[in-house]
Amino acid sequence: MPLITYNPTTEKKIRTYSEFSLQKVNKILEKVQEDFLKWRLTPLDTREALLKKARAILLAKKEEYARLMAIEMGKPIAQGRAEIEKCAWGCEYYAEHAKDFLKSEEVVTDARKSFVAYEPLGIILAIMPWNFPFWQVFRFTAPTLMAGNGIVLKHASNVSGSALAIEEIFQRAGFPKNIFKTLLLSAENVGAVINHPFIQAVTLTGSERAGRAVAAQAGKALKKTVLELGGSDPFIVLADADLEKAAETAVKSRLVNTGQSCIAAKRFIVVNSIRESFEKKIVEKMKAIKMGDPLDEKTQLGPLARKDLREALHHQVKKSVLKGAKILLGGEIPKQTGAYYPPTILTAVKKGMPAYQEELFGPVAAIIPVKDDEEAITVANDSTFGLGATLFTKDLEKGERLATQEIQSGCCFVNSMVKSDPRLPFGGIKASGYGRELSHFGIREFVNIKTVYINS
Repeated sequence: MPLITYNPTTEKKIRTYSEFSLQKVNKILEKVQEDFLKWRLTPLDTREALLKKARAILLAKKEEYARLMAIEMGKPIAQGRAEIEKCAWGCEYYAEHAKDFLKSEEVVTDARKSFVAYEPLGIILAIMPWNFPFWQVFRFTAPTLMAGNGIVLKHASNVSGSALAIEEIFQRAGFPKNIFKTLLLSAENVGAVINHPFIQAVTLTGSERAGRAVAAQAGKALKKTVLELGGSDPFIVLADADLEKAAETAVKSRLVNTGQSCIAAKRFIVVNSIRESFEKKIVEKMKAIKMGDPLDEKTQLGPLARKDLREALHHQVKKSVLKGAKILLGGEIPKQTGAYYPPTILTAVKKGMPAYQEELFGPVAAIIPVKDDEEAITVANDSTFGLGATLFTKDLEKGERLATQEIQSGCCFVNSMVKSDPRLPFGGIKASGYGRELSHFGIREFVNIKTVYINS
């Protein structure tokens, strides 16, 4: 079946791509395997030099790639530039640190020599989403290539142009021709790739439903998976918080990438004594956000990536209101071309509402009032998800204790917005997935941690 991309701003078709046949996919995998067998033995200094060339290409073509993302999935162009810069940072980080991360570790035993070695697994299948078309791929690819693996990418079909552009970056940088290949496939045909004997592991960033399906199939084939799935991240505002800073961070965290981020703050859990003050500040700041054409430099909020996603989000808002939530701002689909949805704030959100228990993937903030710190933590943990969390308090000792011991999530940021950073591990718990990307943890997800024991 054809893969068609549409511009979510104009609603016009961009391009139609022909889906690869499984026969073509098999031939590609054979070539990737051939290149992998050589790449796995390529010195780390050579891999490092090539990854630095990829970094240079990213920066040189930053404008082109930012524009491509704006057209394919509606990302405001300034945010697109920042995404490309982050990809370049990820390349730089692993080019500089992979040698240390992959160095064999000697262990003293009764052997003449014993150590742990980190060896590549083979070809890794990456199934990636549309919301960060370049960063999601590079945060996995940079460490995985440096570890000596081969990669095939099945990207979301609405960002097929970005997928092919990424393949071209590695080609131009001088990597082996087939060590990174994009597969233009529909979701229905991914199973055949997972089952292919050359595929050794799978990484997926996407929905909980997609994660369950891929994990089940990979598990049946006895292949490792790393899953980064959805999130309904709590943003906790305690009574002693700096409300100005909290509100400013809340708006930025909720609206980044037009609210289409797994680690965007979504549930704003606010202690009642300061709730009205917080609401007033966040409403004022959200009202000031400029929504418009993502190619306009002044735009802070673009369209959602697809109209069906907007309809699903609006349905969640309407259903929450029917169950008693109150709208402080937005909540109506604008009468204009494009998949736009305005900055929206719901308050009086309670258990049983979609805004309380489902992921809202768009610019909608759900304010959940609580009576005290204890209830705030209880509500924060009352979720099937566990990706990231934010906590605002002036008591840093208390903040550290709650972040470390009480809040159930893969990361917790105190007085700061949740974000991914190449230096820190990234991933979730519960229905937000398992495994870690980034840092030294990420590069070791797709290696054989091999024990070598030598006696005389």
